[in-house]
Amino acid sequence: MEEAWDARQSGWKKQPEDARLSSDIDYSRIVHSGSFRRLQGKTQILNLGDSDFYRTRLTHSLEVAQIAGGIARQLMLLTDHAAFRHLPSASLIQAIGFAHDLGHPPFGHGGEVALNYCMREHGGFEGNGHTLRIVSRLESFSERHGSDLSRRCLLGLLKYPAPYSAVFNPAKPAEMDERPTSIRIIDRKKSKPPKCFLDSETDVVDWVFEPLGRTDRERFQALKETNGEHAKPIHKSFDCSIMDIADDIAYGVHDLEDSIALGLIKEHEFRALVPESACAAFLESLKAKYPKEFANDVYEVVVKKLFSDGKSRKHYIGRLVHHFMTNVTIEEVPEFAEPLLRFRAVMPRRYGVLLDALKNAVVDKVIRSANVQHLEFKGQKMVVSVFEAINSEPKAFLPADAYEAFQKSGDDVRTICDYVAGMTDWFLLKTYDRLFSPRMGSVFDKL
Repeated sequence: MEEAWDARQSGWKKQPEDARLSSDIDYSRIVHSGSFRRLQGKTQILNLGDSDFYRTRLTHSLEVAQIAGGIARQLMLLTDHAAFRHLPSASLIQAIGFAHDLGHPPFGHGGEVALNYCMREHGGFEGNGHTLRIVSRLESFSERHGSDLSRRCLLGLLKYPAPYSAVFNPAKPAEMDERPTSIRIIDRKKSKPPKCFLDSETDVVDWVFEPLGRTDRERFQALKETNGEHAKPIHKSFDCSIMDIADDIAYGVHDLEDSIALGLIKEHEFRALVPESACAAFLESLKAKYPKEFANDVYEVVVKKLFSDGKSRKHYIGRLVHHFMTNVTIEEVPEFAEPLLRFRAVMPRRYGVLLDALKNAVVDKVIRSANVQHLEFKGQKMVVSVFEAINSEPKAFLPADAYEAFQKSGDDVRTICDYVAGMTDWFLLKTYDRLFSPRMGSVFDKL
């Protein structure tokens, strides 16, 4: 079975003198890909122009890979656990961490919502689903299979193992907002995409699932139905669950660090959103490890350090990451026969309550703040405008190589979506400027 999970869709085999593991090859192909480099020009939460210090989609992915590697290493201490021999190698879990956000378009989740609206009649758009499309079709390491990653790596990247057509609720279509009367804008809530892979990659997912028995496959693709909402996949593979927790830690802790440093979360707001009760396990751990350091109120010390100078803050951010990373455990879902589905990493509720509070603080005070929402709204508007302009006349507005791909696809609108989704924030902004800015411009303005 291990050989099946190391297989590649093209049938490619490494050279006899190549000492690398299959996962080492996955790692190298992701690191050397164009889509990975482009993450340096894509928004994480804070606008790229705000500073060169705050996190981009690339630095976030580096941190997710590092934390995922730390979790996997920590789980290797569980030598008597039945999941021990199925733990991912360091290169595999880091490759999955590096690649997990490759499919996110310019302007973060705002751009994702915009492209889902643009593709509403063509199979939709979802960032994680587009990640699978990039690594299995669009990258350049093979003729027809993108980065041609191992089957296990693709399974680890399949965060939502159900197609758009299965999770989409027709009662919640992406559409325009009918309330404004003098401008046209999309309904951002209705245009939020369902969690899925794209139907255009069904053949890839079928290939990934080949080693699974019929019962395992059907259970793995089970959905949670919610009235009035899109359905949502229930399960993740073992490797994906490790990456997903690492993503949550990076999001909740590191994005909190940026938010505090930028002054977007004030101390009194933090106290209200992350009360002492939510921190109980973390505070108990600190007091047990450093009794001399915490003779007084532990919560007060932690809050004061987080809102102190940069060095003190970084020290406690590190302690938070360590706390979460070292308390991840493994649960078993016995109805699955395949070990990569039967086992999954979990954050026990005792520790997860703090992580949830940190993530909610970032959402409440940063992502939903007017400062961020203004930029997200503007980014959405630009993404829709650029997409619709190109789609109106692809031959006139697409570069030669992108138009060639459009023709080869049989004029599939998905290839226009691929082109726009691959843009960095700056490239999208410059394209918008060339198409819509009142200034005359020049053919010598390079994109």
